[in-house]
Amino acid sequence: MSALTIDTLAVSQILRKRGFSEEQATGVVEALREIDGSQLTTKSDLKEAVADLKVDILRWLAVTQLALGGFIFAAIRFMR
Repeated sequence: MSALTIDTLAVSQILRKRGFSEEQATGVVEALREIDGSQLTTKSDLKEAVADLKVDILRWLAVTQLALGGFIFAAIRFMR
C-alpha cells in the first residue's frame, strides 16, 4: 500500500476558508488520509494506456481497410 502524502493542516485550512465547518473539513482530511495511493493513476500509466489504444486503433483501421478493399475487389469482379 503506497501512502499518499498530503499536508492535512493546509487542506483543512483551505476548506475552512471556503466555508466548510471544522467537522466537515476534518472529515474530508480523514477521508483523504485513507486513500490508497497504489490505486491512483500515474502519468506513466496514462501514457501506456494511450500507446495501447493507438495500437488497437491502428490495428482496427488496417483490418477495416483490408475488408473494404476485399469488398470493392469482389464487387468489381462480380460486375464483369
